[in-house]
Amino acid sequence: MSADQPHQNLAIIGHVDHGKSTLVGRLLYETGSIPEHVIEQHREEAEEKGKGGFEFAYVMDNLAEERERGVTIDIAHQEFSTDDYDFTIVDTPGHRDFVKNMITGASQADHAVLVVAADDGVAPQTQEHVFLARTLGIEELIVAVNKMDVVEYEESTYDEVVEEVTQLLGQVQFNTEDASFIPVSAFEGDNVSEASDNTGWYDGDVLLEALNGLPEPEPPTDAPLRLPIQDVYTISGIGTVPVGRIETGVMNTGDSVSFQPSDVGGEVKTIEMHHEEVPEAGPGDNVGFNVRGIGKDDIRRGDVVGPADDPPTVVDTFQAQIVVMQHPSVITAGYTPVFHAHTAQVAGTIESIDRKIDPSSGEVADDEPDYIQSGDAAVVTIRPQKPLSLEPSSDIPELGSFAIRDMGQTIAAGKVLEIDERE
Repeated sequence: MSADQPHQNLAIIGHVDHGKSTLVGRLLYETGSIPEHVIEQHREEAEEKGKGGFEFAYVMDNLAEERERGVTIDIAHQEFSTDDYDFTIVDTPGHRDFVKNMITGASQADHAVLVVAADDGVAPQTQEHVFLARTLGIEELIVAVNKMDVVEYEESTYDEVVEEVTQLLGQVQFNTEDASFIPVSAFEGDNVSEASDNTGWYDGDVLLEALNGLPEPEPPTDAPLRLPIQDVYTISGIGTVPVGRIETGVMNTGDSVSFQPSDVGGEVKTIEMHHEEVPEAGPGDNVGFNVRGIGKDDIRRGDVVGPADDPPTVVDTFQAQIVVMQHPSVITAGYTPVFHAHTAQVAGTIESIDRKIDPSSGEVADDEPDYIQSGDAAVVTIRPQKPLSLEPSSDIPELGSFAIRDMGQTIAAGKVLEIDERE
């Protein structure tokens, strides 16, 4: 990673069997982010298991296993550089918490690559992920029509998939002019870093060119500091060290900070990044820091750090727009699932269903409905069962999105519209 290139967070989304892992592995390989010998090792391993050709997917799966063992990082952060950007891939291939991570992850993603298999087209998860990306404010989408080798590089099949995805994007009000379509084979490497002879009918950008062409994100440095705590360690010689990723603003040594909702504060003594002490850190930086007078039991995962004079908001209730993706029956007022927002997990009760929204137009479809169900979009009022720090997504989008989970699955996603602050 170079210090002078702008940075992008990239979500890789799409249905579970459409080749996301292989595409990520291929991208890392083509940009020289994985040494040849590592790929070679995975190739041998894959062949031994009778899965020749799966070496790129293996790279990602091995990383996933390593991540399963180390619980501190929610998302596999994989990095690669192009001519114009340093990219971090936000992805959890095949992970059962994919949607939850996509939310705590896609809220961090600047743009997304949607992977759709040419032989399968739009699948249920494709719809879900596009809907989510839209809800969470991802603006530019690159659509990789993958597995072109499986359909023998047929232009007509590619055109069908493009048509199908374009319709889907239209349904969720994604500006289709902000989407680019590329026929690729992650398995064979077609149109990933170089134009392929197999798709002579296609004359657009290859995937790496499209990534280079993404608009540069504005780092949210002008917003106040917001840093959700991922973990709290005790390190000998230093003391209590909270760890997390700065979502907005800047942290400097000497700053007076407040942890909410634990409601404690102090002065930042040291900030450490990549095992080196630094005087300041900004959006996207993963940091460990030490605050004078704060003990391990004073703070916890899910707290948010902000300036003492502009502390993170703690909500009493909040109004949110949600999209119900899957629920076996109906959701009514009084329902109490678990809300996953940034690094916090808090049970919350839906106090009222205020209105139902037509997901394609954004218009109100029904005032004060009795219930909502799978496929519905609605505005609801929620009361967290424990103190929770959130911000309206219009003010600080990084702290305004959440996933709703119940029965071991993500049932809905949403963004915070308004908050009623705790007294």
